[in-house]
Amino acid sequence: MTASVITGLVALVGVALGGWLSLRNQDRAWQREHQRQWRDIRLTVCNDFLAANRRYVAYVLDPRASITALPHPREPGHLMPFFDETGRPYKEALEASFTAMRLVTQRPETVRCGVILVNSSRRVAAARATLSEADIPSEAFEDLWGAEQDFINAVRSELGLVTMPRSPSA
Repeated sequence: MTASVITGLVALVGVALGGWLSLRNQDRAWQREHQRQWRDIRLTVCNDFLAANRRYVAYVLDPRASITALPHPREPGHLMPFFDETGRPYKEALEASFTAMRLVTQRPETVRCGVILVNSSRRVAAARATLSEADIPSEAFEDLWGAEQDFINAVRSELGLVTMPRSPSA
């Protein structure tokens, strides 16, 4: 009698332990899948942001682009670019992708680098409002491409990848 009770208890403990280990493994697998999905989402959103920024800059450099600039209301000495109906979709796409990037990134450094990138792009657009595309100072482009590289490195760091050295030009 005692042997059958002990055998039953051992079997019951074995079933409970097996169930617990199975649940724990399923939870770990779910956590890994959840992290992978968010990593993929972050990568896609940040890539979309970079693509929207590149399209914005490409529009700004188009000789047919119509851009005006007014003094920035909160930043003395800076101009704020404004676009016509043709350029407005580029601005809106950049703003929307910028907001999406801020929603899904985890690190403040990534957002900070994104802000610097957008501001650099806006400075190129503001310069283009008063200059031809060929007359925009090269420093504006150096700042822009440096800001892009810094953003890429911030995203790489957020995704657990090694950062890349700044390239001399884009």
